[in-house]
Amino acid sequence: MVRARRPTIVDIAKAAGVSTGAVSYALNGRPGVSAPTRARILAIAAEMGWAPSTAARALSEGRVGAIGLIVDRPAQVLGVEPFFMQLISGVQSELALSGTALLFQVCEDIETEIATYRRWSAERRVDGVLLLDLRVDDVRVSAVTELGLPAIVVGGPEGAGGLACLYSDDGAAMREVVQYLRALGHRRIVRVAGPAEFAHTASRSAAFVAAAEEFGVETAEIVHTDYTGEGGTTATRRLLAARERPTALVYDNDLMAVAGLGVAQEMGVAVPADLSVVAWDDSVLCRLVRPALTAVGRDVAEHGRRAARMIIEAVAGRRVADQATPAAEFVPRGSTGPLARTRGVTEG
Repeated sequence: MVRARRPTIVDIAKAAGVSTGAVSYALNGRPGVSAPTRARILAIAAEMGWAPSTAARALSEGRVGAIGLIVDRPAQVLGVEPFFMQLISGVQSELALSGTALLFQVCEDIETEIATYRRWSAERRVDGVLLLDLRVDDVRVSAVTELGLPAIVVGGPEGAGGLACLYSDDGAAMREVVQYLRALGHRRIVRVAGPAEFAHTASRSAAFVAAAEEFGVETAEIVHTDYTGEGGTTATRRLLAARERPTALVYDNDLMAVAGLGVAQEMGVAVPADLSVVAWDDSVLCRLVRPALTAVGRDVAEHGRRAARMIIEAVAGRRVADQATPAAEFVPRGSTGPLARTRGVTEG
């Protein structure tokens, strides 16, 4: 099958009997041609099926037509953690609408990530970048700023260092989780959190401690792990083996929550009769296990689309303001409930 050749500016100029410069002015909405000539050129271009080349336009404007995205996670985690797949799909779908490519890379540490930004900048591989997993005192913010790379921080707003950011206010959702668990009678609640250096971890932890104090939770502990199923398994096994084990666990992602549910079943701890389990970032994993996991959910793909729209604006040189995503939704399911009986410890 022979594919029809795409019409060019030269073809339009010949058909209209004008110069290629006049066609360029008309197609790009620039002054230099009269209104009747512009209308005639546009009509001929439409009749010929002409469409602008996004790649050529990017080059003419000094851009390469690509956005960089680095995820600092072990590669094996990305294959099973729904959050990043949904986020990346949202970013990719939005970028595709503007003909912009996504340059994606996995790094094992922050030093490698910064070195990659420097290489991308030196080689003009990307027009801008999305920074994920904002850290407390994040050195990446100053690094991309010094490179002059347009960047949007997915996280914040505290710590974004003047870069525009897309952030979630997790405080209200965490308060609702703690209030719900306390209403069910839970007095010993442990939050199984992600790495302590992440800004969103610190934000959620602060909200957890404040809510526990507000609603009279007697023991509110925080343990940190690495978001992996293995990390969730290890933390849960240690917590459930303690003499005064928790009656409720709040996990920082769905993968750890599913792993924790498996540990509870392994150790003969009934869910939700003896232990309530809550996951963060609701996904299909939360609905496939039994009992289905109570979870804090949000539209992660839309989160990615918003971030992509923001970086497109930043690359175009327009001022981009911080944006907050819609509030997360707390979805109670079968993994939470009132304690059915008092275990062999005093509930306080």
